[in-house]
Amino acid sequence: MLPQLDVAELPADAVEVGRIADAWGLKGWFKVLPYSANPEALFSSRQWYLLPAEKGAVNFSGTLKLRVKEARDHSGGIVASAHSVDDRGVAESLRGARIFVPRSSFPTAALDEFYWVDLIGLDVVNREGVGLGQVTELLSTSAQAVLVMKYPSDDKVLERMIPFVAVYVDAVDLVARRISVDWQSDY
Repeated sequence: MLPQLDVAELPADAVEVGRIADAWGLKGWFKVLPYSANPEALFSSRQWYLLPAEKGAVNFSGTLKLRVKEARDHSGGIVASAHSVDDRGVAESLRGARIFVPRSSFPTAALDEFYWVDLIGLDVVNREGVGLGQVTELLSTSAQAVLVMKYPSDDKVLERMIPFVAVYVDAVDLVARRISVDWQSDY
């Protein structure tokens, strides 16, 4: 039972922020599994874009726009309600859908705070101006986040990791798409 949601184009700056886990209650609410420990993008955006699940049952194709009425914390998780999703059956039909929101709808980051998605693709150089690679992902460890970057070496591509902490990271320049670090290429 697919809801009457608007078919839409995925915004060019869309970022995948979570997925719909299951229905919650009888009135069309659903549980959301966020990909971030601090899911402010889910709370601040009133329009979510849904793409079908990559695995499991697929109940729709293309991109759907979901107009969110409310999203909130509930018992260590997130629950949400949306216009056009008014009973459990409709909420169940969205199970597994991937949730995207436009990057432009994210709350403004505080000074010296960065969204990980903004760091992907940045070049990393050390204090001597030596290029150390390009950020491909970030890892969350119990101690800190870690920049993972790829760099060419001879005829292959290697990987380097640098803790994303102030003692090693001198500056992040999003406009210049560059991260300056106190790190040597032979570490």
